[in-house]
Amino acid sequence: MHAFRQILRIEARLYLRDRPTLLSTIGVPTLILTVLGLIPALREPDPNFDGQTFVSYFAPSLLVVSMVIVGVNTLPAVLATYRERGVLRRLATTPAHPAALLAAQLVLALAGILASALLLIVVARLAFGVPLPRHPLGFTVAFVLGTAALLALGLLVAAVARTTKAAQALAAPLFMVTMFFGGAYLPRFLLPDFVARIGDYTPPGVQALLDAWTGTSPQPLHLAIMAVIAVVAGTSAAKLFRWE
Repeated sequence: MHAFRQILRIEARLYLRDRPTLLSTIGVPTLILTVLGLIPALREPDPNFDGQTFVSYFAPSLLVVSMVIVGVNTLPAVLATYRERGVLRRLATTPAHPAALLAAQLVLALAGILASALLLIVVARLAFGVPLPRHPLGFTVAFVLGTAALLALGLLVAAVARTTKAAQALAAPLFMVTMFFGGAYLPRFLLPDFVARIGDYTPPGVQALLDAWTGTSPQPLHLAIMAVIAVVAGTSAAKLFRWE
């Protein structure tokens, strides 16, 4: 436990020093929300969104941005870089098991995603009158399972990528697919119905987030699929992961 705390402290310092990554992880979703919120027409209730404003409708999809950036881009790249530079191999010769570094990276990834989500929710509420998630328990469960699914996929990429370039090459299509089906590139109402339905069942399960935000209990099937993806991808990553 002492070794884990030491590694977590060191990794946290490195994480906080990387200002561009830190700002993009935490600030980009809120920046997009702010730009959209400054357009008066997007703050008007619209029957196409069940009487919500576009900003309220789109806010859950913006949660996807930080989740995907951290889980699919940052986490695999960092771990692949550490493997390529021999950091994991050197750790294996010390009392600090490399698994402690993996755990520290997961803690920091989760902290970054949570910070981004909280900032987005607070700014959306205070600046643009977006209601807080109306089903807090369902929202929390959907958020946790969606995040777990994406982090597990990120670990799977890190497990099979031997170099940083390989991790980036594998992560790029996964990043685009999850962002697209998550409604981050185009609002979901602009997507064909069958495409939007696919997005219901792909990480991070944006429909469950949207349902909980608007007060509807997330569908158990959506949550179950996120849990299955997290378990399967996480287990596969654990079996495939090599420290060298």
